[in-house]
Amino acid sequence: MFIGHFAVGLAAKSAAPRMSLAVTFAACQLLDLIWPVLVLAGIERVRVDHDATAFTPLDLEYYPWSHSLGMTLIWSLLVFGLMKVLGRTNVEAVVVALTVLSHWLLDLLTHRADLPLWFGDGPELGLGLWSSTAGTLLVELGLFAAGTWLYVRKTTADNRRGR
Repeated sequence: MFIGHFAVGLAAKSAAPRMSLAVTFAACQLLDLIWPVLVLAGIERVRVDHDATAFTPLDLEYYPWSHSLGMTLIWSLLVFGLMKVLGRTNVEAVVVALTVLSHWLLDLLTHRADLPLWFGDGPELGLGLWSSTAGTLLVELGLFAAGTWLYVRKTTADNRRGR
C-alpha cells in the first residue's frame, strides 16, 4: 500500500480534529519511515526483483522490526504512550495509535505473503493485491478518495489560506 495509507491519516484527522494532520500522516506512515533506516543499518533486508509483483519490484526479504504484526502493535502502544506524555486526550492517543496499526492491516491487502506475524520463521501473510496493477490503483485511489472526503467533510479551515 502506498497512497492508501494517507487515507487513514486523513480519516484520523476527521476523528481527532485537534490533532495535527502532520501527526496523523506520520502515524499512518510510521512503519515506512522506520523501514529504510533499518534497511540502511543492515537490520532488515530488501532486494530489487522486477518479477516480485506487478506493482512494485521490491522483494521484502526480512523486515520484522518495522512491519511484523507483533512489532506494529508495539509501535502503536509506544505512539499511544508518546501522545499521552505530550498531553493528548485518550481519544486522540487511541486514534493516532490505531492509525499506526492500520498500516499493517492495509499492507495485508496489498503485499504478497511476506508480512511476518513476528520474528523468525513464523507465518507470513499477504493477500497479494500487488499482483494486479489495476486492482491496486483502484483500491488505493478509492481509499484515498474516501479519506479525502471524510477530511473535507469533517474539518474546516481556520483562515483563508487554509481554504
